[in-house]
Amino acid sequence: MSIAEDIRPITDLKAHAAQLLDQVKETRRPVVITRNGKPAGILQDVESYEEVRKALGLLKLIAQGQEDVRAGRTTPQDVVFSRIHRRLKRRMRKNG
Repeated sequence: MSIAEDIRPITDLKAHAAQLLDQVKETRRPVVITRNGKPAGILQDVESYEEVRKALGLLKLIAQGQEDVRAGRTTPQDVVFSRIHRRLKRRMRKNG
């Protein structure tokens, strides 16, 4: 398929929505919908959309972690594991 098939006017969407949905599902490439010759929206399959959302979520978490490191909001590994170990011991005593 050519890139020209991935850019379609809104009239194509109105007239051929089912076929365009089949296309994005099959190719996993988004289709740019244009209005008056300018990009107006994107038609994308659900699986690709979910993958992008998950990737963005991970990138946000990484950025937050990097900011924490730059700001000095860190805890040494041995301290973290000691805290976890103490909590697990308390739970085990409580539950068993």
